[in-house]
Amino acid sequence: MKNTISSSPDIVLIGAGIMSATLGMLLKELDPNLKIEIFEQLDAIAGESSDAWNNAGTGHSAFCELNYTPQKTDGTVEVSKAFKIAEQFEVTKQFWSYLVEQKYIQDSSTFINPVPHISFVWDDENVTYLKKRFDLLNTHPLFKGMVYSEDKEQLKSWMPLVMEEREISQKVAATRMDLGTDVDFGDLSRLLFKQLASQEGVILNLNHEVLDLEKTKEGRWLIKVEDKVKDEKRKVDAKFVFIGAGGGALLMLEKSDIPEADGYGGFPVGGKWLVCYNEELIQKHGAKVYGKAEVGAPPMSVPHLDTRIIDGKKALL
Repeated sequence: MKNTISSSPDIVLIGAGIMSATLGMLLKELDPNLKIEIFEQLDAIAGESSDAWNNAGTGHSAFCELNYTPQKTDGTVEVSKAFKIAEQFEVTKQFWSYLVEQKYIQDSSTFINPVPHISFVWDDENVTYLKKRFDLLNTHPLFKGMVYSEDKEQLKSWMPLVMEEREISQKVAATRMDLGTDVDFGDLSRLLFKQLASQEGVILNLNHEVLDLEKTKEGRWLIKVEDKVKDEKRKVDAKFVFIGAGGGALLMLEKSDIPEADGYGGFPVGGKWLVCYNEELIQKHGAKVYGKAEVGAPPMSVPHLDTRIIDGKKALL
């Protein structure tokens, strides 16, 4: 890289999603004098992983995600990860509450709304597993509101679309947590970046792709950036770089040459939500229902039927 530098912020955030938005807000609250520059290769904030149409919006609270409570070979259920994740989500909600209290966010209902979280399983082995999981989770204060049921009539009231035309002989069970939420991380990202960009010392660059980055002998970072609209390249010198680039993060890590990037690999996985536009069906369902993935299957293969609140409108994915 040449030595011509266009800017020298304290911090560079790569990617304009929820990760960079959250870190940027935290840093400016801790030190309002920090200079931050954000680079996003798309022409919009939260256009990929953080967008409401590209994730389940559970907030990963561990209320319904069964992959956080795996069953061991001896039949026992490990729940320590669920406790840890639920605690982290509570801290996250405290941070969001602080943002509302400070009037950085005027209306929290644009990004977070109450939606029950349900775990649903069928057949004897899975029902036994869910009961064990419930008994263990119910010992923790954050899970005290969880309810377990094998009663088909109650399950019909919880999730009529899931129970509709189901075989009477099939053994089923579910847990329900009314404290569950639906989170629109895309909307939240846009709210946070709006607040960030209004502060002195913060520059948000859309349509800017980070091409390369390298650490100098002095411990700073040189970042090569391309303005995709003007078709111009420039260099930025920063004290600290955060990579919140979603699927592009691994490539950025490899370019950084830091030892921590060694040993990682990845492959692209694609998936699509099926979106229901039938208002009658949308109004019949009011929960996030998660099933159980087959043994050895990745967590993203878990069947979902999710109520979402997107742009203030109820949706079903």
